[in-house]
Amino acid sequence: MSEEFPTPQLIDDLETKHDNTRVVKDLLAGTTGGIAQVLVGQPFDTTKVRVQTSSTNTTAVRVVKDLLKNEGVLGFYKGTLTPLIGVGACVSLQFGVNEAMKRLFRSTNNGIQTLSLSQYYTCGLAGGLTNSFLAAPIEHVRIRLQTQTGSGAGREYKGPLDCIRKLKSHGGLMRGLTPTLLREGHGCGTYFLVYEALIANQISQGTKRTDIPAWKLCTFGALSGVSLWIMIYPIDVIKSVMQTDNLANPKYGKSISSVAKNIYAKNGLMGFLKGFGPTIVRAAPANGATFATFELAMRLLG
Repeated sequence: MSEEFPTPQLIDDLETKHDNTRVVKDLLAGTTGGIAQVLVGQPFDTTKVRVQTSSTNTTAVRVVKDLLKNEGVLGFYKGTLTPLIGVGACVSLQFGVNEAMKRLFRSTNNGIQTLSLSQYYTCGLAGGLTNSFLAAPIEHVRIRLQTQTGSGAGREYKGPLDCIRKLKSHGGLMRGLTPTLLREGHGCGTYFLVYEALIANQISQGTKRTDIPAWKLCTFGALSGVSLWIMIYPIDVIKSVMQTDNLANPKYGKSISSVAKNIYAKNGLMGFLKGFGPTIVRAAPANGATFATFELAMRLLG
């Protein structure tokens, strides 16, 4: 994208006075966006993870049919408590750091109140890298709960706390941190850059940021989410495989390179695209809801 593209307003630019509660508002709005993301996207995410980690070749349609047959509709919401709390915290941190970085750049831009697009990418990158240390363990727990098919006394994990205890006992709670850093860093950089570029286009046409309608915010968020997943999907497959592999003796290996080699040996290049369909289908509504909820919450909070 050209640096000459009109640069979007910061949410902060809409205020004329300093607000000492700005960070709290950023985090609170981010939390509401994260909760919206989970409620809308969890069924798609469960389907994606099961396709990604299936030991046999399968499709999203087959996974959905089997899940409905064997576990019912509520099966799509397995492990929801963890992401409802965790993703709310992750998105809160993601958006909070992103907004803080915007203010930092604005303070060093020689009085210029708007940022360049490369700076917006950097803001997203910082938010993603910071968030990774929270996202990696939270997603590890969620994926373990999503992929277990047993019920009652036959379940390996009795719930989120039991899962955390067992992962910690094997020293594996933070497994998948490295691919998470790669995914979140570049992914969030792309995510926020695309969104702010679309916002900039509206501002260049004379529309104030606070006057952009909710349906457009949803559309911009949807496009940003799709862009994110197109950019980083193969590394997400590697992360999912690492986080569902045997804890004591992982058959795919412990490093990104060894896991990638084993995925390629088993399924070829298409192995890195397993679950791509439900991921893209999920990306539009889930991220549309995230950004629209965040922006509307920021307007409400002032």
